[in-house]
Amino acid sequence: MPKIKLIVDGGNMKPGPAVAQQLGPMGVNLGKVIEDVNSATAGFNGMKVPVELDVDAKTKNYTIYISSPPVAELIKKELGIAKASGQAGKTYVGNLGIEQVISIAKTKHSNMLAKDLSAAVNLVVGSCVSLGVLIEGKNAVEFQKDISQGVYSKEIKEEKTEVSQEKKQQLAGVFSETVAKQEAAAKAAEAAKAEEKPAETAAPAATATPATAKKDEKPAKKK
Repeated sequence: MPKIKLIVDGGNMKPGPAVAQQLGPMGVNLGKVIEDVNSATAGFNGMKVPVELDVDAKTKNYTIYISSPPVAELIKKELGIAKASGQAGKTYVGNLGIEQVISIAKTKHSNMLAKDLSAAVNLVVGSCVSLGVLIEGKNAVEFQKDISQGVYSKEIKEEKTEVSQEKKQQLAGVFSETVAKQEAAAKAAEAAKAEEKPAETAAPAATATPATAKKDEKPAKKK
């Protein structure tokens, strides 16, 4: 049976050139396939989801296999954000609790090259580094040190995945402070650039004045 691999928007697959190019030659009902895929991926709304279709060329029947979304998509979903920082290490877009990291690791563990849950957690933390996501209010690189030192061994061993309402508020409060600092730093950088521009334009004018004066000087009379 031919296998067709696609990456679709969870619950929102749409007909397009890429889809038609792969499914068209199979002779299947494209509208029905899209409807079935959207139904199967509805739980991953707002995320990119890997989908594999096994199509029987004779009967035109097909089987849909859904893989869990990439770790980055699960992190963004957990935080309710659309995109990553773009300036990892400088700008942060969210703050996860260890329980949320463990939850994502458990979801992806079977698809990861990780020997146990602790290793899977480390892989999720690694994704947080590149996305610009804090964990427990810390830079993900610093948080990896806590993991290696066994600071969160208890939570990982007990596979804690529930974040209390009180802790959610604490995480949000820490992130709000981080955002305020980021905005203040951005404004300071803009102000510094604004001050540099007048200095750059003034410099050529200052050097041009002596040259102009020299040009207007009358030649000295010979004695």
